[in-house]
Amino acid sequence: MNVVVVESPAKAKTINKYLGPDYHVLASYGHVRDLPAKDGSVDPEHDFAMTWEVDAKSNKRLSDIANALKDADRLILATDPDREGEAISWHLIEVLAKKRALKDKKIERVVFNAITKQSVLEAMKNPRELDEPLVAAYLARRALDYLVGFTLSPVLWRKLPGARSAGRVQSVALRLVCGRESEIERFRPQEYWSIIARLLTAKGEAFDARIAEFAGRKLSRLDVTSEAQATEIRTFLEAASLTVAGVEARPQKRNPYAPFTTSTLQQEASRKLGFSAQRTMQVAQRLYEGVDTGGETAGLITYMRTDGVQIAPEAVAAARKVIVAEYGDRYLPEKPRFYSTKAKNAQEAHEAIRPTDLGRLPKHVMRHLEPEQAKLYELIWKRTIASQMQSADFERTTVDIEAAHGGKAAVLRATGSVMKFDGFLTLYTESRDDEEDEDGNRLPSMAVGDRPVREAVVATQHFTEPPPRYTEATLVKKMEELGIGRPSTYAATLATLRDRDYVTIDKKRLVPQDKGRLVTSFLESFFERYVEFDFTAALEEKLDRISAGELDWREVLREFWKDFSAQVDGVKDLRVSQVLDALNDMLGPHIFPEKADGGDPRLCPTCGAGQLSLKLGKYGAFIGCSNYPECRYTRQLASEGSEDGAETGDRNLGQDPETGLDVLLKSGRFGPYLQLGEGEKPKRSSLPKGWTPDSVDLARALALLALPRPVGAHPEDGEPILAGLGRYGPYLQHGKTYANVETIDDVFTVGLNRAVALIAEKREKGARGRAAPAALKSLGAHPDGGEITVRDGRYGPYVNWGKVNATLQKGTDPQALTVEAALALIAEKAGKGGGKPAKAKAAKKPAADKADGETAAARPKAKKAAAKPATTKTAKAKTAAKAPAKKKPAAKAAE
Repeated sequence: MNVVVVESPAKAKTINKYLGPDYHVLASYGHVRDLPAKDGSVDPEHDFAMTWEVDAKSNKRLSDIANALKDADRLILATDPDREGEAISWHLIEVLAKKRALKDKKIERVVFNAITKQSVLEAMKNPRELDEPLVAAYLARRALDYLVGFTLSPVLWRKLPGARSAGRVQSVALRLVCGRESEIERFRPQEYWSIIARLLTAKGEAFDARIAEFAGRKLSRLDVTSEAQATEIRTFLEAASLTVAGVEARPQKRNPYAPFTTSTLQQEASRKLGFSAQRTMQVAQRLYEGVDTGGETAGLITYMRTDGVQIAPEAVAAARKVIVAEYGDRYLPEKPRFYSTKAKNAQEAHEAIRPTDLGRLPKHVMRHLEPEQAKLYELIWKRTIASQMQSADFERTTVDIEAAHGGKAAVLRATGSVMKFDGFLTLYTESRDDEEDEDGNRLPSMAVGDRPVREAVVATQHFTEPPPRYTEATLVKKMEELGIGRPSTYAATLATLRDRDYVTIDKKRLVPQDKGRLVTSFLESFFERYVEFDFTAALEEKLDRISAGELDWREVLREFWKDFSAQVDGVKDLRVSQVLDALNDMLGPHIFPEKADGGDPRLCPTCGAGQLSLKLGKYGAFIGCSNYPECRYTRQLASEGSEDGAETGDRNLGQDPETGLDVLLKSGRFGPYLQLGEGEKPKRSSLPKGWTPDSVDLARALALLALPRPVGAHPEDGEPILAGLGRYGPYLQHGKTYANVETIDDVFTVGLNRAVALIAEKREKGARGRAAPAALKSLGAHPDGGEITVRDGRYGPYVNWGKVNATLQKGTDPQALTVEAALALIAEKAGKGGGKPAKAKAAKKPAADKADGETAAARPKAKKAAAKPATTKTAKAKTAAKAPAKKKPAAKAAE
């Protein structure tokens, strides 16, 4: 018997079909152990000794593997063919050895780039030993990320309250986003004019020509900077005689793009399909692990974490065969194409991402795939086939037209590009954010000496635009160009920036939040070296050299830690006032933009004497007046003008007709709010979700300040039903019963009948609890028993298995969730103390999550029952019980 270990159950299921009865395929469910989320897991004082921890779920998996090995002769480790896969195999060997499960067992490592029968069987015939340098590179990277996260983040928390954490690669990516935002803020539009002559040939064919030279001076796009210049040139051209002075037509070729790497796949899936980097990798993982295509289960694409651009010779041959069959001989180049990457630090250890069987056309497998899988597979297939197709041929024509009048001369230039042969473009066109379309219009036929007829000359004013914000696609491209991070880390890095509220996404653009800008400014001020692009790229290069066996991983860590720890110790001694001074200087242009009237942007608008500056409070940063406590003016960190020009500072909306008091729109530490009059305790109301300061007028403000609104008397007892806005959103209240309503508009419009019905529904569910949501989708049985379902809860969709509830990431489609993804979420949640499965001991039953239908009556009893045995626990048991609680906040420090 041979025991084969892979990462995922889906992969295990697929491979199990390829191997005979002599093989037992088990899944490790990813990493089987990790560094505990606490100080000391990596110990620089003892040559970076690392303490590893196995969680409860992984312990069970390892026990299953150990039991299977009792009757086996050989352990075959078939984890993914990259650094992480090699690390999982290393962890398995380490843990199983401690369990004494490897005695007299032969250990082999096999790798395959695609999960097909041929690839798997071929790999089984060619086992190898564990790649120790690759494991060393993993250990170095893991230790570095831990040391940066768990050393730097506490400094950040103490010096910058409200900040979440800082990671090694994440911080550099955030700096890119924040740096681009600063460029946009510093940008000053430049006026320029375009002068275009609309001309006709002798045959009446129309075309446009732009000014290229005037009065002996060549003019580029931005050289005409005033209306006076533009008028002078236009007036000249309207009176000048025009003659064709030169016609040049030259052929151009456009070659196809290389097959996908991880980063280029993420970029194109973002542009063409609207997928986030994280979603792209999730869908690609499913295509790689195996899909049932009607009686046959096979991986549809090769391994999706790679920076190589070459594909195997047999794949090239298959692609050429498909090109002839589907598009004809004209589209097949004489020789196969070969590619090499231009990215820094590219290892090219694996093939590019391609279909495992290029003869499996998208139209043949569409019906077997989920919509997102079908779209991504088609994108990969087209890119791979196009990479081996004939180039596209164009003819680019340039016509120069001389203009002469009154002893002066000018040159107009018309250009056109005409496709002669579409080549690979018949199948695939890459969408580029930074590249203009080369396909222009055909120019009419002209010859030297022709005299075009002037129809009109148009001068148009323009203004230069700031550089665009990064999208996920362009940020990934920039990180790859700079050599920051690795292809497998980009998706996780971007997700971390979003999850920590350092950036938000607006129309696909990454917008840095004030919290992110604070963190970046802090790091640039006190840890500049560690967020430098060159330093981070050089460190990545060292990690790659470790994987190649050229450097000792502990020596690299020693070199890094010596300077880094000294820098941290120096910053620890800084006073908060010193930190504030540095941040005030660096963020000044953002926080206090120049005023249109030239006034002092830091002058307090309330007292008119104090100076505004950055302050730090318990919940983060805000802007306050230097005359505190006499002047209590505060506002959010954001500048006083929003992007669309709306004011976010204090504003008087008018007077309340009943009281005569001013209705003020203010901006405080926790956001914009309304206030009725001044005084010791004026009535206030925060703006509801979805309301912006510029959308609030006097009528809306008075309606909000008048809440709670009496809806009417309840027919059962005559007690009033009130509609209001509370801490948790809009609500209805009757006595001690509170029922949520969907929107703030419902608070102003809900009638008595609807309110009575909502109150009754709430009471049926329990005053403080709620009924278990209906299942949106059943994913089948869990390997440990019990059904896995997807449900829609109060805070969004989540996966439920027994008493384990794992929230889905924001933006995840519940209907598209796979059982493999659900198992990973459940394992992660359970490992953090997030609940027990359905077959847990009866004593644990009262601790059910609210989503499982916990009632108000049962809850106090459950708490009482749970509290009783706690008094009998030993000190050791208490420590163990606390471990999951520590893990959650600390884990956020690591990247």
